Amino acid sequence: MSRSNHVASKRATWLKAKARELGFESVGISVARELTEEAPRLEEWLTTGMHGEMKYMEGHFDKRLDPRLLVPGTKSVVSLMFNYHNPDVNLVEGELKISQYAQGKDYHHVLKWKLKELLKLAREEWGEVEGRVFVDSAPILERVWAAQSGLGWVGKNSLLISKKKGSYYFLAEMMLDVELEPDAPVADHCGNCTACLDACPTGAIVKPYVVDGSKCISYFTIELKGAIPEPMAGKLDNWVFGCDICQEVCPWNRHSEKNAEPEFTPSSSLLEMKKSDWLDLTEEVFKKTFKDSPVKRTGFEGLKRNIKFVS
Repeated sequence: MSRSNHVASKRATWLKAKARELGFESVGISVARELTEEAPRLEEWLTTGMHGEMKYMEGHFDKRLDPRLLVPGTKSVVSLMFNYHNPDVNLVEGELKISQYAQGKDYHHVLKWKLKELLKLAREEWGEVEGRVFVDSAPILERVWAAQSGLGWVGKNSLLISKKKGSYYFLAEMMLDVELEPDAPVADHCGNCTACLDACPTGAIVKPYVVDGSKCISYFTIELKGAIPEPMAGKLDNWVFGCDICQEVCPWNRHSEKNAEPEFTPSSSLLEMKKSDWLDLTEEVFKKTFKDSPVKRTGFEGLKRNIKFVS
């Protein structure tokens, strides 16, 4: 092994250990490059309108494919997984539901702090390091990079799936100007399973590995600003913010472990909410209950629209 390869390997091992100390479950590394093989898939997805009103998906096409355009000087893309699974929520039949990822504090803030701390530690350990950290906040094909780095494979529901850990994970990235030993991709283990396609009530998974975002329950309850289309009546399965159906039915989530991050523990007020409380929700209660939650993204009026639509 050359000296440069030895340094890259040593740094990768060190970074992964420090990331785990900060609570990240898994870390994978890829060599920064242009994802030319993704260009036609992304272009088709956009031209067929599967992004709906998510116009931000149309911008920065080249940067989505090449992190070196997003962060000049990038040599390594570091992908990180953070568990948010909370199996103790959404269990009561007939009650209104919000996605597990939104049950605790806003993951953007929680994970961004951890990533900045990791970058700070890297600079202290290695000296001059330039780079940026991202949590669902930039034009990055995060699931593709995570798959490239061996954290799992992109499943038929378009989510990253780990054979050992399932899919209840946030993904985050670091773009660094240092060479790190890359990891190898893993095989796809979806096989002949069609559980996610069969279970999606709105038919958003139009074919294996292709999700029409404009038909997804998460899109209707979060991204869509206008009225939810009437043909969707009775199909949202009581979800008022996000949706976990394609994860709930995925066989690889059978052994998913509960997250250990205190910041992602649901508040008692949220856990105690019944359907009647949702229907009587006031703006004051909304602001108090969802002050630090991703749910505030939809706004009070948006959440009331969702509640009314499924009730």
